[in-house]
Amino acid sequence: MDELIERLVTKIGVKRPVAEKAVAIILNFLKKEGPADKVQVLIDKIPGGAELLAAQSGGTGGGLFGMGGIMGAANELMGAGLSMGQVQSVTQEVVAYAREKAGEDAVGEIVGSIPGLGQFV
Repeated sequence: MDELIERLVTKIGVKRPVAEKAVAIILNFLKKEGPADKVQVLIDKIPGGAELLAAQSGGTGGGLFGMGGIMGAANELMGAGLSMGQVQSVTQEVVAYAREKAGEDAVGEIVGSIPGLGQFV
């Protein structure tokens, strides 16, 4: 997980606690919206993924006004301190990292199963 967090800090310029929270929000979103079995395999392949989820409280609680789905996750990410541009950059970087660890096919299946996610990545 340190490798991914460091990439977010270096490439996107977010602070480490914000990067950690953002990754937890994204992974929780995938768990909630994607195929549970495939997402769990993905989380297991990301070093420290399960531990980060366990350590971070909250995540995809519905965001602003109880909005769920992709917009709820985006609102949560902005609430964690990211600008809209950073939301997209962080999401793209997390998905790219997931592809490195779990493979293109596995990540593509998850992304394809979640309405609207493809336009962010």
